[in-house]
Amino acid sequence: TSSEAMDTLGQYKITVWEEESFQGKRCEFLMECPSIMERGFRKIRSIKVESGPWVGFEYPEYQGQQFILEKGDYPRWEAWSGNSGYRTEHLLSFRPVKCANHNDSKVILYEAENFQGHKFELSDDYPSLQAMGWGNKEVASIKVNSGAGYQYVLERDRQNGEFKKYNEYSSQAHTNQIQSIRRVQH
Repeated sequence: TSSEAMDTLGQYKITVWEEESFQGKRCEFLMECPSIMERGFRKIRSIKVESGPWVGFEYPEYQGQQFILEKGDYPRWEAWSGNSGYRTEHLLSFRPVKCANHNDSKVILYEAENFQGHKFELSDDYPSLQAMGWGNKEVASIKVNSGAGYQYVLERDRQNGEFKKYNEYSSQAHTNQIQSIRRVQH
Protein backbone atom coordinates (compact mmCIF):
# COMPACT_ATOMS: atom_id res chain seq x y z
CA THR A 1 0.00 0.00 0.00
CA SER A 2 1.12 3.58 -0.49
CA SER A 3 0.97 4.38 3.24
CA GLU A 4 3.19 1.37 3.97
CA ALA A 5 5.61 2.59 1.31
CA MET A 6 5.73 6.03 2.91
CA ASP A 7 6.42 4.47 6.32
CA THR A 8 9.47 2.59 5.05
CA LEU A 9 10.81 5.26 2.68
CA GLY A 10 14.23 6.35 3.91
CA GLN A 11 14.44 3.73 6.67
CA TYR A 12 15.69 1.00 4.33
CA LYS A 13 18.14 1.20 1.44
CA ILE A 14 20.08 -1.59 -0.24
CA THR A 15 22.11 -1.67 -3.47
CA VAL A 16 22.67 -4.97 -5.25
CA TRP A 17 25.05 -6.00 -8.04
CA GLU A 18 24.88 -8.94 -10.40
CA GLU A 19 28.61 -9.70 -10.02
CA GLU A 20 31.08 -9.96 -7.13
CA SER A 21 33.04 -6.92 -5.88
CA PHE A 22 30.26 -4.47 -6.81
CA GLN A 23 30.61 -5.07 -10.55
CA GLY A 24 28.11 -5.44 -13.36
CA LYS A 25 24.45 -4.47 -13.37
CA ARG A 26 23.33 -2.66 -10.21
CA CYS A 27 20.06 -1.49 -8.71
CA GLU A 28 19.00 0.35 -5.53
CA PHE A 29 15.98 -0.72 -3.51
CA LEU A 30 14.01 0.98 -0.74
CA MET A 31 11.44 -1.81 -0.47
CA GLU A 32 11.21 -5.58 -0.79
CA CYS A 33 12.05 -7.50 -3.96
CA PRO A 34 10.29 -10.88 -4.30
CA SER A 35 12.34 -11.86 -7.38
CA ILE A 36 15.46 -10.13 -8.67
CA MET A 37 14.97 -11.98 -11.96
CA GLU A 38 11.81 -9.94 -12.60
CA ARG A 39 14.07 -6.86 -12.54
CA GLY A 40 16.28 -8.26 -15.33
CA PHE A 41 18.99 -9.74 -13.07
CA ARG A 42 20.21 -13.34 -13.21
CA LYS A 43 21.41 -13.28 -9.59
CA ILE A 44 22.82 -11.08 -6.83
CA ARG A 45 26.53 -11.59 -6.10
CA SER A 46 27.40 -8.45 -4.08
CA ILE A 47 25.46 -6.08 -1.82
CA LYS A 48 25.77 -2.78 0.06
CA VAL A 49 23.29 -2.16 2.86
CA GLU A 50 23.08 1.57 3.50
CA SER A 51 20.25 1.62 6.02
CA GLY A 52 18.00 -0.74 7.86
CA PRO A 53 18.47 -4.46 8.38
CA TRP A 54 17.43 -6.74 5.50
CA VAL A 55 17.02 -10.45 5.00
CA GLY A 56 18.15 -12.07 1.75
CA PHE A 57 16.84 -15.39 0.45
CA GLU A 58 18.39 -18.08 -1.68
CA TYR A 59 15.29 -18.39 -3.91
CA PRO A 60 12.54 -16.09 -5.25
CA GLU A 61 9.44 -15.31 -3.15
CA TYR A 62 11.45 -15.33 0.10
CA GLN A 63 12.12 -19.07 -0.02
CA GLY A 64 15.16 -21.13 0.91
CA GLN A 65 18.00 -20.26 3.23
CA GLN A 66 17.82 -16.84 4.90
CA PHE A 67 20.74 -14.46 5.42
CA ILE A 68 20.71 -11.39 7.65
CA LEU A 69 22.08 -8.30 5.89
CA GLU A 70 22.92 -5.58 8.38
CA LYS A 71 24.49 -2.24 7.47
CA GLY A 72 27.76 -2.74 5.59
CA ASP A 73 29.37 -4.16 2.45
CA TYR A 74 29.04 -7.71 1.16
CA PRO A 75 31.45 -8.00 -1.81
CA ARG A 76 31.12 -11.80 -2.11
CA TRP A 77 28.79 -14.53 -0.91
CA GLU A 78 31.11 -15.45 2.00
CA ALA A 79 30.38 -12.05 3.51
CA TRP A 80 26.68 -12.82 3.97
CA SER A 81 26.88 -16.56 4.56
CA GLY A 82 29.77 -16.26 7.05
CA ASN A 83 30.57 -19.46 8.87
CA SER A 84 26.99 -20.75 8.83
CA GLY A 85 28.10 -23.90 7.03
CA TYR A 86 25.46 -23.26 4.37
CA ARG A 87 26.92 -22.07 1.08
CA THR A 88 24.95 -20.26 -1.57
CA GLU A 89 26.77 -18.01 -4.01
CA HIS A 90 23.79 -15.82 -4.85
CA LEU A 91 20.54 -14.39 -3.52
CA LEU A 92 17.33 -14.11 -5.55
CA SER A 93 14.95 -12.19 -3.23
CA PHE A 94 15.18 -9.90 -0.21
CA ARG A 95 13.10 -7.68 2.05
CA PRO A 96 13.56 -5.24 4.93
CA VAL A 97 13.37 -6.62 8.47
CA LYS A 98 10.89 -4.56 10.45
CA CYS A 99 12.49 -4.20 13.88
CA ALA A 100 11.22 -2.65 17.03
CA ASN A 101 13.57 -0.78 19.31
CA HIS A 102 15.81 -3.30 21.11
CA ASN A 103 14.57 -1.88 24.41
CA ASP A 104 11.22 -3.45 23.53
CA SER A 105 12.50 -6.85 22.32
CA LYS A 106 10.53 -9.78 23.71
CA VAL A 107 10.28 -13.38 22.53
CA ILE A 108 8.61 -16.34 24.27
CA LEU A 109 9.80 -19.89 23.51
CA TYR A 110 7.54 -22.91 24.12
CA GLU A 111 8.52 -26.57 24.41
CA ALA A 112 5.34 -27.79 22.64
CA GLU A 113 3.46 -26.75 19.50
CA ASN A 114 0.60 -24.23 19.70
CA PHE A 115 2.24 -22.37 22.60
CA GLN A 116 1.87 -25.24 25.09
CA GLY A 117 4.15 -26.62 27.80
CA HIS A 118 7.13 -25.00 29.50
CA LYS A 119 7.81 -21.44 28.31
CA PHE A 120 10.87 -19.21 28.44
CA GLU A 121 10.74 -15.42 27.97
CA LEU A 122 13.70 -13.60 26.38
CA SER A 123 14.42 -9.90 26.02
CA ASP A 124 18.12 -9.95 25.15
CA ASP A 125 20.68 -11.88 23.07
CA TYR A 126 21.31 -15.43 24.33
CA PRO A 127 24.47 -17.08 22.93
CA SER A 128 23.46 -20.33 24.65
CA LEU A 129 19.85 -20.98 25.58
CA GLN A 130 20.83 -24.03 27.64
CA ALA A 131 23.32 -21.99 29.69
CA MET A 132 20.61 -19.40 30.37
CA GLY A 133 18.12 -21.94 31.70
CA TRP A 134 16.25 -23.43 28.73
CA GLY A 135 16.30 -27.13 29.56
CA ASN A 136 16.42 -28.73 26.10
CA LYS A 137 17.42 -28.06 22.48
CA GLU A 138 13.89 -28.13 21.08
CA VAL A 139 11.69 -25.08 20.65
CA ALA A 140 8.35 -26.18 19.18
CA SER A 141 6.60 -22.79 18.98
CA ILE A 142 7.51 -19.12 19.38
CA LYS A 143 5.71 -15.83 19.99
CA VAL A 144 7.57 -12.68 18.94
CA ASN A 145 6.06 -9.78 20.84
CA SER A 146 8.49 -7.27 19.33
CA GLY A 147 11.83 -7.21 17.59
CA ALA A 148 13.26 -9.80 15.21
CA GLY A 149 15.37 -12.92 15.67
CA TYR A 150 18.27 -14.41 13.65
CA GLN A 151 18.93 -17.31 11.34
CA TYR A 152 15.28 -17.99 11.26
CA VAL A 153 14.18 -14.39 10.94
CA LEU A 154 11.26 -14.24 13.35
CA GLU A 155 9.48 -10.90 13.10
CA ARG A 156 6.53 -9.49 14.96
CA ASP A 157 5.21 -8.19 11.60
CA ARG A 158 5.14 -11.68 10.01
CA GLN A 159 2.44 -14.16 11.00
CA ASN A 160 1.43 -11.72 13.72
CA GLY A 161 4.55 -12.82 15.58
CA GLU A 162 3.12 -16.31 16.21
CA PHE A 163 4.94 -19.41 14.98
CA LYS A 164 2.80 -22.37 16.13
CA LYS A 165 5.09 -25.07 14.72
CA TYR A 166 8.79 -25.11 13.96
CA ASN A 167 8.21 -25.46 10.20
CA GLU A 168 6.61 -21.99 10.27
CA TYR A 169 9.99 -20.46 11.29
CA SER A 170 11.23 -20.75 7.69
CA SER A 171 10.83 -22.84 4.55
CA GLN A 172 14.22 -24.29 5.57
CA ALA A 173 13.23 -25.23 9.15
CA HIS A 174 13.54 -29.02 9.26
CA THR A 175 13.98 -29.36 13.01
CA ASN A 176 12.82 -27.59 16.14
CA GLN A 177 16.34 -27.32 17.57
CA ILE A 178 17.42 -23.79 18.52
CA GLN A 179 20.63 -23.14 20.41
CA SER A 180 20.91 -19.35 20.53
CA ILE A 181 18.91 -16.17 19.94
CA ARG A 182 20.24 -12.86 18.63
CA ARG A 183 18.42 -9.60 17.92
CA VAL A 184 18.95 -8.07 14.47
CA GLN A 185 21.03 -4.88 14.58
CA HIS A 186 19.44 -1.74 13.16
